[in-house]
Amino acid sequence: MKSTPAPPVDRIERIVNPLALAVLALFLAVAAGALWVAPGATSMMILSWMLVALAACGVLGLLLFSLGLLQLPTRAARFDTTKAIADSSPDGLLVTDQESRIVYANGAYRALSGAPGNGDLRSVERLFTGSPDVSESVYRLSQAAKSGGRASEELRLAPPPNGEGDVAWYRIRVRPLEGVARSGLTVWTVSDETREHSRHETFFQDLQHAIDYLDHAPAGFFSAEPDGAIVHMNATLAAWLDCDLAQFAPGQLKVDDIIAGQGGAMLSLVTGGPGEVTTQQFDVDLKPRRGRVVPARIFHKVAFSSDGAPGPSRSLVINRAPGEIKGEEDLRAAEVRFARIFNSTPVAIASVDASGGLLRPNAAFVRLAPDALKTNLAAGRPSIFAIVAERDHAALRAVIDAAAQGRSDIAPLDVSLEGAGAARSARLFVSAADPASDEGANAIIFALDTTEQRTLQENLAQGQKMQAIGQLAGGVAHDFNNVLTAIIGYSDLLLANHRPTDPSFQDIMQIKQNANRAAGLVRQLLAFSRRQTLRPQTLQLNDVLSELQMLLRRLVGETIQLDVVHGRDLWLVKADLNQFEQVIVNLVVNARDAMSEGGRITLRTRNFPASECGGLKEMAIAAADYVLIEVEDNGHGIPADVRAKIFEPFFTTKEVGKGTGLGLSMVYGIVKQTGGYIFCESEPGAGATFRILLPRFIGDESEEPVKKEAPKPAADLTGRGAILLVEDEEAVRAFAARALSSRGYTVLEAESGVDALRVAEEAGGA
Repeated sequence: MKSTPAPPVDRIERIVNPLALAVLALFLAVAAGALWVAPGATSMMILSWMLVALAACGVLGLLLFSLGLLQLPTRAARFDTTKAIADSSPDGLLVTDQESRIVYANGAYRALSGAPGNGDLRSVERLFTGSPDVSESVYRLSQAAKSGGRASEELRLAPPPNGEGDVAWYRIRVRPLEGVARSGLTVWTVSDETREHSRHETFFQDLQHAIDYLDHAPAGFFSAEPDGAIVHMNATLAAWLDCDLAQFAPGQLKVDDIIAGQGGAMLSLVTGGPGEVTTQQFDVDLKPRRGRVVPARIFHKVAFSSDGAPGPSRSLVINRAPGEIKGEEDLRAAEVRFARIFNSTPVAIASVDASGGLLRPNAAFVRLAPDALKTNLAAGRPSIFAIVAERDHAALRAVIDAAAQGRSDIAPLDVSLEGAGAARSARLFVSAADPASDEGANAIIFALDTTEQRTLQENLAQGQKMQAIGQLAGGVAHDFNNVLTAIIGYSDLLLANHRPTDPSFQDIMQIKQNANRAAGLVRQLLAFSRRQTLRPQTLQLNDVLSELQMLLRRLVGETIQLDVVHGRDLWLVKADLNQFEQVIVNLVVNARDAMSEGGRITLRTRNFPASECGGLKEMAIAAADYVLIEVEDNGHGIPADVRAKIFEPFFTTKEVGKGTGLGLSMVYGIVKQTGGYIFCESEPGAGATFRILLPRFIGDESEEPVKKEAPKPAADLTGRGAILLVEDEEAVRAFAARALSSRGYTVLEAESGVDALRVAEEAGGA
């Protein structure tokens, strides 16, 4: 379909419109003059001819207006302004009607289409043709134009329609023409964006070149967030770490993942004031996914915000492996070796200034108390006083001052460390430093973690204390037992000579009963000192607990639930049945007393192989196979200061008159004498758990059982023969001799083994 271009009307309008106005004004002036000069018939004739001439001019004006050559002055002026704006636009403008005929095209569109004349103008649909993507975009624009909507598309044409260049980019917009009396017109706007795209492509190419330069630089680079998450690393560092950069995602790795030891913790100690930018140097070891560690030097830069919070870091990494950098190899190698030793040694080392601020701690020093150091960062540079208990601050201040004065005879200092968890300790060795050559350091501190050593010493001291108490208790109990034996024996002799109706009979019975109670306490002391006589036998502990369960339920009462959990395929043990039952009863009764308002007691048994011994806190347990018995309650728990004394004799937390303090000490003695271990785990308010480890018993199948002989009939030997009585305690010997003599025996007394041989020889073998 051939397009009809807009006619060149602007020049004709400028001539015809003023001429028509001048002719009309002249006719009006002549008519008025004729009426005033020649009134009458002459004037009427002149007026008639003027009307005829005016009518002819009107017909001519209508003809010119119908042809579009005559317009009102205001509309022509407005059209001239709008057309001038459209013609001067750098974007191509095209106006089409509903039949896609071209109504108007500005100069930019004519230049874009390369049309020499009006008859060669092409619409957008015909001008922009090419690849399927271009055709689809033009089709969507055409549909929007037909429906009276708006649309915008970006096209890439190779070659462009005007034939200039190889590739061109265009943005085409379509919209209906609004505010015009003539409806159904559509405005097409074509913007040439080739230069803008070229600028963007140049920018991205430059950016790609910069990234390529950074990736292949001879130094590594990474950026990390304040929490240690790595958001970018270059290809050089990725190659050193054996990391596939194509699969790397921001935040996938942390600084601790690429630096061996506690090197990542050292980077987190960089401090600075609000708005400052701080750069520090660290010598660390990088840890690749495979292969040996890589020694490296990191220049770590951190910018701090206005409120003092650290921002993302920028870190440059220099590979210091042998052969990487030529020149001054010996000096550099020595420096690398020192840096690796400094950061890899298990000895904590740090340089401090006169106020105790940490200048250069190694990884082991940061590992002493990382939480305390990070908490102290909020106040500025971390201080060594942040990781030492407050009671040791004065002594630490004194040794730092001594080092600042250049003294060399500074004694080691034992301190307690701050931090969550169990109490920890360290021994500090302080030496003087030169602030001029050691970056402002006044002292160098070497710290050894002595927590485990102190725990072993405390356990050894506690064991020695328990052993001494046991020896003392055993000696006292043995001697006291002899006295009680004499008291009970003479009480029996008195009871034999007094009738129950005798007034003294009840007094003697009271003496005997109290002596028997005292004898029970003595037996408990002997059990604690491991001097009692045990009758071990092979036991299946599940069977023992099952038989003991009814008794235990009666002991704990109705408000406490007792659960027994049996382990499967439990190993055998060798122990005294009665003593083991006494151990369980004592532990259950103690658990009951800890739950005055009711609760739950759980007894568990299971096999405890030697491989699990290493996970126990108790260092003195020998690695072997054991059978584990647990007695757990949910009572009020045991404080730490009380838990260290619970196995000591006569120590009790019960009210006066409600406990002897020998229950747990007897349990401890029985378990130890059996060859086992007992320990307690408890926290205030969280209940307590007593664990007993008894050695596994493996019987020898080749041993034949001992044959029992048939019992012989008993013979009455009362009062016949002589008896050799050997006893070193005179009171016991006198009572026993008197009791035997009263039964008709001849008693030969001796106070020792040598004396017994002498008495037997003198008796002549009778």
